[in-house]
Amino acid sequence: MAAIIEATPQNFGSLLSSDVPVLIDFWAPWCGPCRTLSPIVDELADELDGKLVVAKCNVDENQDIAMKYGVMSIPTLVMLKGGQEAMRTVGAMPKARLAAEIEKAL
Repeated sequence: MAAIIEATPQNFGSLLSSDVPVLIDFWAPWCGPCRTLSPIVDELADELDGKLVVAKCNVDENQDIAMKYGVMSIPTLVMLKGGQEAMRTVGAMPKARLAAEIEKAL
């Protein structure tokens, strides 16, 4: 099982400087669509282990990070490559569609 990182202000700098693309899942525990998407993100983290680092950012606990990336609704997934945004999706979606979006951006 791939390690999923909890994104916090303390470790966010290391995520930005990662040599591997980083997929950040902006979510909150009270968000129904987030709970639907979370297991899909977990599966994709396992399938893409080594090609992609997956981090989850609780927007209630890390409002500064969410604001920095302009997260207006959740779930929002943002892929960073070399510290720059390479992909963004908003809302829950089927696994096949999310996997296709990620593959295009890798």
